[in-house]
Amino acid sequence: MTISQVRAVCPHDCPDTCALLVTVEDGVATAVRGDPEHPTTAGVLCTKVSRYTERTYHQDRLLYPMKRVGKKGEGKFARISWDEALDTIAARLTSAAAHDPQSVLPYSYAGTMGLVQGESMAARFFNKFGASLLDRTICAAAGGVGYKYTLGARIGTDIEQFQNSKLILIWGGNPIASNLHFWMRAQEAKRRGATLIAIDPYRSLTAEKCHQHIALLPGTDAALALGMMHVLIAEDLLDHDYIARHTLGFEQLKQRVSEWTPERTATTCGLAVEQVLQLARLYGESAQRGEPVAIRLNYGMQRVRGGGMAVRNIACLPALIGAWRHAAGGIQLSLSDSFPKNHAALQRPDLLPTATPRTINMSTIGDDLLRDASPEFGPKIDTVIVYNSNPVAVAPESPKVAQGFAREDLFTVVLEHFQTDTADYADIVLPATTQLEHVDIHSTYGHLYMMANNAAIAPLGEAKPNTEIFRLLAARMGYDEACFKESDDQIAAQAFDRRDQKAVHFDWDSLKQKGWQKLNLPDAPFADGGFPTPSGKCEFYCARMQDDGLDPLPTYIAPYESVASNPALAKQYPLAMISPPARNFLNSSFVNVQSLRDTEGEPHLDMHPQDAAARGISAGDRARIYNRRGAFSAKVRVTDKARPGLVVGLSVWWKKLATDGKNANEVTGQRLTDMGGGPTFYDVLVQVEKLN
Repeated sequence: MTISQVRAVCPHDCPDTCALLVTVEDGVATAVRGDPEHPTTAGVLCTKVSRYTERTYHQDRLLYPMKRVGKKGEGKFARISWDEALDTIAARLTSAAAHDPQSVLPYSYAGTMGLVQGESMAARFFNKFGASLLDRTICAAAGGVGYKYTLGARIGTDIEQFQNSKLILIWGGNPIASNLHFWMRAQEAKRRGATLIAIDPYRSLTAEKCHQHIALLPGTDAALALGMMHVLIAEDLLDHDYIARHTLGFEQLKQRVSEWTPERTATTCGLAVEQVLQLARLYGESAQRGEPVAIRLNYGMQRVRGGGMAVRNIACLPALIGAWRHAAGGIQLSLSDSFPKNHAALQRPDLLPTATPRTINMSTIGDDLLRDASPEFGPKIDTVIVYNSNPVAVAPESPKVAQGFAREDLFTVVLEHFQTDTADYADIVLPATTQLEHVDIHSTYGHLYMMANNAAIAPLGEAKPNTEIFRLLAARMGYDEACFKESDDQIAAQAFDRRDQKAVHFDWDSLKQKGWQKLNLPDAPFADGGFPTPSGKCEFYCARMQDDGLDPLPTYIAPYESVASNPALAKQYPLAMISPPARNFLNSSFVNVQSLRDTEGEPHLDMHPQDAAARGISAGDRARIYNRRGAFSAKVRVTDKARPGLVVGLSVWWKKLATDGKNANEVTGQRLTDMGGGPTFYDVLVQVEKLN
C-alpha cells in the first residue's frame, strides 16, 4: 500500500481558509485533517470540512456530462459525452454571439474561493466572448464599500492578535458556526481575562458563550454605533492625539452624533438606555486604560437597506479611541485587500470588447431573468452558465429565480459536483472536480496567509476542473490567445504581484511545497495612521461619498421593512425575519451530506414565546411563514433566543431537501442596499401561522 500526505486548502466561503493535510492511500483520499503547523488552522477543522472525503466520494457525485430529458426543474437527465456537451454549448454561444454576446450571462460566486478555479480561465473566456458582466454582490458588497469609504481598503486586525485583546465586540456574526478559528482566539482572550460582547438580534451559539448579549432590532446597527459615538464624545472617552493626526472630519462628526442621544438610540434599537451607555463606556474606558480593544464585525448586519452605512459607522469607532495603536486593537471585517492579487493577469480584462458590456447584479437575477429586451436593459438574457453557485437556492426572492430558470427559451449550463436545485433547471450539466482533485491558490479574508492547494487524487469519473472546461470551450470557439492554453500551475504562479512588498517572497513552487506563507505586513496596520484613503486618514467625513450621492457623514438609514419604518406593511406582516447560516451548512454547500443534514435535522423556525402564544403555536408545531413575495414552512422551536417580534430561520437549505420543497428565500426580496448593490436578506417582514 502506498500512503502519502498532500497539502491542500479548504476552498469554501469562510474567513478561516484552513490548511489541510489529505491522507491518500493507493490513490484514494481516506482522511482530511487540519495542518497543526499552520498558525491559524492549528490542526482544527469544522465539522463540515473534517468530513470532506464524504463529500468528494458522495454517492450522488456528478461524474459525467448530462443533457436534460424532462421538463425544467424536474431534474431528469441522460448521460452524454464531453464532445456532445461542448459542441452543444459552443453552438448555442456562437448563435448568441451573432445576435448579441451580452445575451449570455455567467453566474458564479464563492463555491470555491480559489483564484484559479474561481475567476481566472472563466473570466478570460467571458471577457473574450463579450458576455454580460456579473456584479458579484450577494455576500459582502455593501459592507465592503462602507468599510473602504472609511478606512480605504478591506484591511484590519490580524486574527493572530485577538487573543491579546481585553475587550472584543463580536458584531453581527456567529463565529462558532462561521469563523471557528477566530472563536478559538476569542476564547483564549476570555481565559486571559478579556470581556466578550455579542451584538446580534438573535442569541446565537456565540452570543450564549459571551459575557453579554445585546439583542438590538434587525437593521439598527448603524444607530447603535451613532449612539456609542455620542457617548464617547460627550464623556470625552477619546484619543485626541490619534484623532488630530490620523482622522478627517471630527468636528462634523461631533455635530452629527450630537443628535444621537442614548435615549434616541435605545428607542431606535429596541434596547434599554443603560445598555447603550454601558457599552459605549466600556469601549471607551477600556481604551483609556491602555487596553487593546477590538471589534470582529461580520456580514450579517450589512444585509439590510442601510447595511453599507452601518459598517461605515462601526468602522469609525476604533479611530475615536485610538484602538488602532495596538496590534490586538482595531476592527476586522475582511482582510481581502491585504493580498496583492494580480487580477489583470488572472482574468485578462484586456480581452473585453471596446464597448464594455452591461453589468447584471447577481442579487436581482430573479427580476433580470424575467425582463424582456429594452433600450435600458439591453438584450434579453437567453443563455446562463452557472458555476460555483446555486442561485435557485441562495438568491433572494426565490419564486422569481425559479420562474426565470424555468423559461423554455433560456439555455442553461451548470458546472457542479451535485444535482443541486439549480442543476435541476439546466439543459446541460457538466461534472466539476472538488478541491481534492485539482490545483488552486488562495488568498483569504480572515487571515494573512497565501495558500496552495495540491491535487490529492485524480478526478473521479469524467469530472474536469472549471479551468479545463473553459479551456475546452475556448478551443471550440476558436480563441487562440496564449492565455487560453496556460496550465493551472502557470495561472497560479501569476496570482500575486511580487512587485508588492507584501508578497515579495511569493514563489508558486515553494508555496506548493510549504502549503502556506504569511504576507509581509506590520502587526498593527494603522498604529501610525497611513490609511489607504485619499487623505491618508480615517475619514469620518468622506468626500467620495458625497460625489457618489451619499451622505458624507455617518447617519442612520432605516430598514425597508420594519415595524418602525413601514407600519402599514407591519400591520399585515408584523414579524421581522432573519436567516443566518445553520452551523452544519455553508450557504447551500454540505446540505446534501447526509451526516451533516442528520445533525441539523429539518428546517426550523425559532420564535419567541410571546409571539408563538399569540398565534396558538407550540413547540414542535409546523408553521407557515409568509409575506407578499412567497411562503415556506418549518418546524417551530419556541425559544427566547429570538427576541420578541423576531423569527429566525437558520439556512440555506436545498429546496428539494426541505420538507415542503422551499426555503427561507421564498420570502426575501430583491431590493438592494444603500451602497454596493448588495442584497437585503435580513430586511424582511413576515407573518407566521400554525399549519394544521
